[in-house]
Amino acid sequence: GDRTAGQGGNLAASAGRRRSCRARGGAGLSSAPDTELEAAAVRLLAAREHSRAELARKLAARGHDDDRVATLLDDLERRGLLNDERFTEQYLAMRKRRGYGPLRIRSELRERGVDAGLAAAWTETGDPDWRALMQEVMAHKFGKGRPVDRKDLARRARFLEYRGFPPDLIRAAIFGE
Repeated sequence: GDRTAGQGGNLAASAGRRRSCRARGGAGLSSAPDTELEAAAVRLLAAREHSRAELARKLAARGHDDDRVATLLDDLERRGLLNDERFTEQYLAMRKRRGYGPLRIRSELRERGVDAGLAAAWTETGDPDWRALMQEVMAHKFGKGRPVDRKDLARRARFLEYRGFPPDLIRAAIFGE
């Protein structure tokens, strides 16, 4: 008796939540945290592309349940709102514009949770664009002239290595091969 009477208000509220969720096409109870979770994810994706791992990490840091995050990320991928390949393409273009080489970009993509195969495919070091980019970066930093001595040569090589260019391209650029 008492137990049923005490829960009457809660049952009615619960039925209302079920109805509103069904009206939206969902099944089961509507959950404000799921709506909040999706809103947070969409806000982050609206600001810029994210990798799946990056978005999962940010949502988990906000205190969202890992299982709900995984389910939401699957849904966002199905809907085309989250795509690691698109993230990789945009991230690569942005870092290339800033003068970074394939090795550094590949490492940064891995840090952001992009699959190693996908990162490697997008940062092939044999691509002639990398050689042209490295020449541009070197000319911007050091001018068009050749190294004046071994110390200058070593400084240029270290800079290009730091920027993420492979050793064979660095040697070719510095020695004019």
